[in-house]
Amino acid sequence: MAADLIAQAQAGDAEAFAAVIQPYRAELRVHCYRMLGSLQDAEDALQESLLAAWQGIGGFEARASIRTWLYRIATNRCLNASRSVARREWNIPHVTAPEPSRLGEIVWLQPYPDVLLGPEASYEQRESISLAFVTALQTLPPRQVAVLVLRDVLGFRAAEVAEMLDSSLDSVNSALKRARAALHRRRSDPLPTTDSAVENAVVARFVQAWESLDIDALVDLLTDDVFVSMPPVPFEYEGRDLVRQFCAAIFQAGRRFELVATRANGQPAFGAYLRGPNGISHGTGVYVLTLAGDRISAMSRFENSVLPWFGLPRSLPSRG
Repeated sequence: MAADLIAQAQAGDAEAFAAVIQPYRAELRVHCYRMLGSLQDAEDALQESLLAAWQGIGGFEARASIRTWLYRIATNRCLNASRSVARREWNIPHVTAPEPSRLGEIVWLQPYPDVLLGPEASYEQRESISLAFVTALQTLPPRQVAVLVLRDVLGFRAAEVAEMLDSSLDSVNSALKRARAALHRRRSDPLPTTDSAVENAVVARFVQAWESLDIDALVDLLTDDVFVSMPPVPFEYEGRDLVRQFCAAIFQAGRRFELVATRANGQPAFGAYLRGPNGISHGTGVYVLTLAGDRISAMSRFENSVLPWFGLPRSLPSRG
């Protein structure tokens, strides 16, 4: 049946082509996201890849599987993509940020909604799209990212990767060795099982502390080396004391929040809404939590422009 569909697509049947690529669309989007660190850029790369595949399907000779052929196209489209990321300034009105631990690398990073992974996503798939892993990938040279993802995440053979990248086997093996070494230095704790009792308990305590502005309860949930980042804003905060100051600045002057639960990158996440004087709460961003056992080891804040990707509104009505 697959061979028949491919033949029909090669004859110019658009519906047959759509049927051929449909089983791979979601995983190709995730692949582009791992490569680029941005859902927006991944969607653009995916569309360009599928257009290139449609235009090139007539030349597909089945020397490799259709999946491998599609990954070759998508990987090279991602390698051709580039983004110049400028530093952003602190953009939370009426809040003075404490002095950060450091100004982070200019890394373009956006969260990836779990709903796009599908309910069948395995633990291994969630781990390989965690914020820590995707962030680490963005610090590597693009070709090292491609090699490591194709080899270690997707399981392609070295010879297949060399052909995909029009490279030599030695070059692929060398790039993989360097990429693995770089990631080993950034290795993080494994994710808890999705919806585990531990995760649910931590999340419930976090929501209670955040919405009640209870700094002490919030800090009790944090690891000693907790890390807060706000890409693409370069401010980074490390350690309980600095994160306490950061949260105190956010909570100052009686600012009250509502959190709406979602999931991103296989991790618990929340749309954060600031309650206004008229009772309407306006979205200020999305927070993604990284857990280490029964503690929070990292929080990543993303701008409110990502709220619609999670099906979250820009504002919440007054509670009356």
